Amino acid sequence: MDLTFTARVVYRYVHRGAQAFLVLALLLSTVGCATQASPPLPPEPDLSELAERAAEQMIASNPDLTRYSPMIAATFVSIDNLSQSSTLGRITSEIMASALARQGMQVREVKMRDSLFIEENVGELILSRQVQRLSSQHNARSILMGTYAQGLDYVYISARVVRAGDAMVLGSADFRLPLNNNTRSLLEGTGGW
Repeated sequence: MDLTFTARVVYRYVHRGAQAFLVLALLLSTVGCATQASPPLPPEPDLSELAERAAEQMIASNPDLTRYSPMIAATFVSIDNLSQSSTLGRITSEIMASALARQGMQVREVKMRDSLFIEENVGELILSRQVQRLSSQHNARSILMGTYAQGLDYVYISARVVRAGDAMVLGSADFRLPLNNNTRSLLEGTGGW
C-alpha cells in the first residue's frame, strides 16, 4: 500500500509539474511574441508618388503620347461641380504635369487666372472654348485635365491627356489618395484663383 500511495503522490506531482511546465512555456512564448513587434506597415504613397505612377501608366498604355507635345495642363476640378476646384485640384494638375514631363512629354507653362477651368455646362469630353483658345494660342497639341471626388476614406482622382483638336482621350490614369488631415486641408483650400 505504501508503494501505491507513493506512486500516486509522485504521479500527481509529475502531472502537476508537466501542467505547470506547459503553462510556463505558453506564457513565455506569448511574452516572446509580444516583445517581437510586427514590422511597421509602409507608409501609403503620397500625391507625388501616385502622380508619377499615373504618368508612367499613361505612357505605358500609349507610347505615342509624347508625340502630342506640347501639352498644357488644366486645373483638376471637383466631379460634383466642374466649375470649382481647390488647392488639391491645382497642385494635382501641377504634379501630374511635372510627372508627364519627366516621362518625355513637353509641357507648356500657362498661368492665367480662371483660364484653365472646364465650364460646368460643357461636359466631360468636350473642351470649353477657353481651353481650345488657350491651346491654340500656345500651340498645344494636347491638354492634361482631370477630376477628383471625395469619398469617406479616399479622394479619387482621374487624370486624362486629351487631343486639343477633337478632345479624344490619348491617355488616362486613376488613383486614390488617402483622406487624411493633409488631404482635407488641400480640399478646403479654395482660394488663390
